[in-house]
Parts: sequence; C-alpha cells; structure tokens
Amino acid sequence: MKRSSQHLPTRRATSVAALLTGALLTGGLLTAPVAGGVEAQDSRMHQVIPAPAHVEPDPAVEFSLGEKARISAEGEAKAVGDQLGEILRPSTGFELPVVGADPRPGDIALEIERSDDLGAEGYRLAVTGENVRIEAGTPAGLFNGVQTLRQLLPASVESDQVQQGPWTVPGGEITDQPRFGHRAAMLDVARHFFDVEQVKRYIDQISMYKVNRLHLHLSDDQGWRIQIKSWPRLAEYGGSTEVGGGPGGYYTQQDYTDIVNYAAERHILVVPEIDLPGHTNAALASYAELNCDGVAPPLYTGIEVGFSSLCVPKEITYEFVDDVLRELSAITPGPYLHIGGDEAHSTSEEDYKTFMGRVLPMVEKYGKTAVGWHEYAKAEPKAGSVLQYWGTTDSDPLLAPAVARGNKVLLSPANKSYLDMKYDADTELGLSWAGYIEVATAYRWNPGRYLQGVPEEAVLGVEAPLWSETLENSDHIEFMAFPRLPAIAELGWSPAATHDWESFRKRLAAQGPRLTALGIDFYRSPQVPWSK
Repeated sequence: MKRSSQHLPTRRATSVAALLTGALLTGGLLTAPVAGGVEAQDSRMHQVIPAPAHVEPDPAVEFSLGEKARISAEGEAKAVGDQLGEILRPSTGFELPVVGADPRPGDIALEIERSDDLGAEGYRLAVTGENVRIEAGTPAGLFNGVQTLRQLLPASVESDQVQQGPWTVPGGEITDQPRFGHRAAMLDVARHFFDVEQVKRYIDQISMYKVNRLHLHLSDDQGWRIQIKSWPRLAEYGGSTEVGGGPGGYYTQQDYTDIVNYAAERHILVVPEIDLPGHTNAALASYAELNCDGVAPPLYTGIEVGFSSLCVPKEITYEFVDDVLRELSAITPGPYLHIGGDEAHSTSEEDYKTFMGRVLPMVEKYGKTAVGWHEYAKAEPKAGSVLQYWGTTDSDPLLAPAVARGNKVLLSPANKSYLDMKYDADTELGLSWAGYIEVATAYRWNPGRYLQGVPEEAVLGVEAPLWSETLENSDHIEFMAFPRLPAIAELGWSPAATHDWESFRKRLAAQGPRLTALGIDFYRSPQVPWSK
C-alpha cells in the first residue's frame, strides 16, 4: 500500500514601537563595528536552508535596514520587489517603497542581469555596509535570492505585527543555483479535501525553501476534487465525501486557476494528477457507464487501495479520459500532467498496457509531458516522460530500461521522503507502512546516487509527497511537513558536497524561531538542538 490534534498556534508577536534602537543607525547604515564579533557574523551567513552553493562571509561589515530604506527594483524585478516589501513591512513598520533603479545607501537593490553563470534559478546576493544587492538572470532567481535574504534577517522579521529591531544582515556574498531543476512537494487533496486558502498557505511555506513544483493529487477512490464541465458529477457527487465520511469538497476550474496563478507568482509550477486506471472509485461511483457491469459502486471513505479500475474494453472509458485531460490541460500552463498509474491491482497487465497505450498519446496531444508513478514504465512511455519512484528499496527492474529509453526519474522514495509517515511510534498522525521517518532519515540520502541503474543525469529531481489519510487541516499538514520538507528541499537544491547532517541539524535548529513567528506548528524533533 503506497499511502494508505496538534494545537495550532496563532501568529503571535509583541506589539512594540517600530524604531531601531541605539545610535549606530543613520539612514539605514551601520556606522560602528559589528556587534557579536567575527564568529557570530560568519555563523549567520552559514545558517541558510537550503545550503547555498558558495558563501563568502565578510565579518567586518554588516548591513542594517533602517526606516528610510527603499527597495530598488524595476521592470521584471518589480514584482519580486513588491513581494519583498509585503514580507518586511508588517514586522519592521517601515514604509519600504519600491522605487526604480539607482539605489542609494541603505536600500535593498534587486536587479535582473542576463548571464549564463547563474542559470534559470540562480542568484548572487552581496551584502555590504551600504546595501543589500540581489542579482539574477530571471525573476525566479531573484525570488530565490529573496528567500535567502529572509533567512539572513532576524527570525522576528516573519511576524505579522511590528517588532523591535535592529534588522541586520551579515556581510558577505552568496552565489547560488540549484542542483536539480525539479524540486517538488505533493499535497494529497483527494483523501481529505483542503480548500484554496489552505493550499495557498502551503504554497507560501514551501516556497521559502526554494521548492518550485506543487504536485496536486486531485483524484482517488475517496474523492474527485476538480470540476470537469463535460462530466459534472465527478466533482459534485464524486467529491462529496472523504476519508472518514466528512463533507469533502472540490475546486471549480476558477478555483484551480486561482491556485495555479498564486503558485506562479511564487515561481512554482502546479503538476495536477488524475490517478488512472486504478484509484478511481470516486469516478466509478459518479458514472455507472464507466463500470464494466454498468453498476456504480458506492462512494468510498476507507483507506485501502488497489480494488478499483476503469473498464479498459469500453470505448466510453477513453472518451471520459480524453475529456478530463483536455479540460485539465487547458487550465494548466505547466508542462506536466500526472496520470498516476500505480497500484492498479484490479487491472490485468495486458489491460494496463492497453489502457496506457491509449492514454499516453492523449497527454501528448494536449501538449503535455506525462508523469506517472514508476509502475507505468511497463507501458514504455516515450523518451522525456517522467517516472516518479515511490519504492522503499534502492532498485527496481523497471528503471534501468526506462532510463535507457530516455525517461527521466523523479525521486520520492517512500521510506525517505513521504511526509505522511510517522516520525516515531508515538506520533499521533500519519501512517507507518514505509517505516518511521525522523529528520535524519529524510536527510541522509543522495538523490544522485540512490537508485541502481539511474545515474544523476537521469534524475529530474526530488519530491516530498504528503498523503492525507490522517490529515484534516493546515495544522496537521504543517506538523508532518516541518521540519522534514526543508530536509528534502536541501537535497534537491544544494550541491552534494554541502550535505552534512551535523551542519543541517544546527541550521535547522536556528529555523525554529522563524517557523514559530510564521505560526507553523512544526514537530520539535529530539534529533535537533532547537533554539527557543
């Protein structure tokens, strides 16, 4: 089986005057020696998660954000400048207007500089006593640089109420770009439904750690969560319940577009999944004609898997799938459609190959690249198609031949990266079929060398799936995702040479106050020496 209450804190902060104390600040500039000494500044520069590719601290200087500071950003950089201002204004109380080019002393400058050395998502962040300057070749790179800048500022900068400063940034330079281009988090909205605002909250959280893909598991036995106008009962009836018999819910196409656009503003592509030909009881219950015997089964609210299947011989099956993929493709600007393909235990291997032989060309017809759980390699998808590996071992006989055909592999081994697995035997939420996953287990593996027969050049990236059999609200999502999601994010972003558990656990400890300021109800793993 693949995937089969904590107290939610409020965002709390002390309401204080928004003035930087001391006589050191003049218009945002530091005019006295750095407080805390060389070691303290060097340490702050090295606390970022994911670990940057290259860090050069300059402990002799420090930038301090003052009340007259501005954000200099124009053209393509302006949208990222606006986002930075929205982050910094509530906690600092400063106006922080976003202005054009030509920054003056005390400003934060964001610049698009076309260059090949930083790639599509890389950035360079330079901190002097006068300015913070982030440059990148793309807005996505600038956005990533802003996430690093957030972590260089005091944790209280994340508060939604005015806090006491000073708002200092350690001096030095960071040059950074990702190891893998595909760094994903998956949210299962089929087993339990999460509304638009809950999904947006998760998008905000994963974007802080430079995750750039959100895989939405939109359909399963327990619920169909996306409106398909040509088959309206899928959502209206098939989406009317969830695990345990709750009310369920679904996204209208407008809702889905809202999520897609919100993610895009944070440089995250949405990858929608319609799981086929198994995991389809919600669809079968909605339309009797999709069943081989013409009889609709009842809605399902349990967590067992592998019992359902679309009727492979019926032509209406392919009319149905074509309509679903057509409508979903039309509202998904990203390049991928995930078609599931896992745990089709009620479909014979011959029927499975027949089904995929009909469906895979539909994905291509609508201009998308197919992604599927690694079992669908049996259907020999075209070169460039993506296999998502969810197994619990470091090998699978389907993988090496698929790589030889030109398929890419997305790694989400269940015993390493599944965020719905319990931390230990005492964890109240989650399942344990793939084992317990503490933070060290989530961190201590190398995606580039994990799978036999899959060299690093065949690895598309990594994903941290979060299945929702036991999760009912944002508090549950956060407790299971944090702090393991930052661990998976670092494996996807940071160079392999930077991966070090002792370093990571200390950097993760420093994230505790930041997560608290954001109101994220994280698991305080005993493996991590948490700050307050």
